[in-house]
Amino acid sequence: MNRQLTIAGGGLAGLSLGIALRLRGVQVRIIEAASYPRHRVCGEFISGIAETELDALGIRDLFACAKLHTTTSWFDGERPMLSRVLPAPAYGLSRYFLDAALAERFTKLGGELHCGKRFEGDGEGVAWAVGRMKTESKWIGLKAHFDNLALDADLEIHLNDGGYIGLTRVENDRVNVCGLFRNRGDMSGGNALIAATRDAGLARLAQRLSDAQLVEGSLKGVSHFCLGWQRERDDGRLRIGDTAAMIPPFTGNGMTMAFQSALAATEPLVRWGAGVLEWEEASAEIRLAHRRLFARRLGWARLLQSLLLHRIGRKLSAMLLSLGVVRFETLYRKVR
Repeated sequence: MNRQLTIAGGGLAGLSLGIALRLRGVQVRIIEAASYPRHRVCGEFISGIAETELDALGIRDLFACAKLHTTTSWFDGERPMLSRVLPAPAYGLSRYFLDAALAERFTKLGGELHCGKRFEGDGEGVAWAVGRMKTESKWIGLKAHFDNLALDADLEIHLNDGGYIGLTRVENDRVNVCGLFRNRGDMSGGNALIAATRDAGLARLAQRLSDAQLVEGSLKGVSHFCLGWQRERDDGRLRIGDTAAMIPPFTGNGMTMAFQSALAATEPLVRWGAGVLEWEEASAEIRLAHRRLFARRLGWARLLQSLLLHRIGRKLSAMLLSLGVVRFETLYRKVR
């Protein structure tokens, strides 16, 4: 028996799962509403992923052009908060490059990829990887690439009560700037990211962005999303990647979770494709794996984001870190 899996959504999780399954002989088709290459709202800082995990997915070689990051600097408003060497190196790689490279790998392996259409259907043999659950949100996400933008560290994090922004270098020496901001109802216009940065009380950073060169077509925004576990309707759907859970972006772990979600789904779906497991059994196994992998880090991420978005919480965090009561390396690993 050789069953075909349909994946609704061709982002990181959907494409990575498709590649891993094709390498194991499973028939896969992916239905994707957009086309490649494309810019996505994403931090593009990939931390906490092991080379063995990338090998198991069959995509490790695609990271050859990634920047390798080892340092980070955090700021409370305009004031330095901490500077550290990262406990482990992280990758800087854009979705513009990576999604297209994954799509090409998938099709070369014999996968069936349909772009420019939305999946219509449901039931057995469908894995949903269509991204965030659309819901009312107090947040908006904005991202853009910049040329000629100097950084204080491989990863800069700027925090304030109005949100936070991460800056990291990706391939071709460009800097990805991605922020989570309080939703004030309007994120239109060519300078939306710079305006939101200024509105968040980060005037100096906004000026740095104004002095740099915005890469045409890279400015993207997203609203109507929730962080944490995505609320599951009682419809029996199998969800992977952001469709299952979204971690707060300050962690730099969102892309890693997409890869790990795909990897957790691979072996159960191989056995389903071979007729060894029924669909309900494979789905239940994958959901349990997600809980084991992500529950602790999602809990810690929610707690830390709550602290970092309040002035008193940031001051307390900085004090505890400076006194050595809490180690940066410990907090870093709690959300991975």
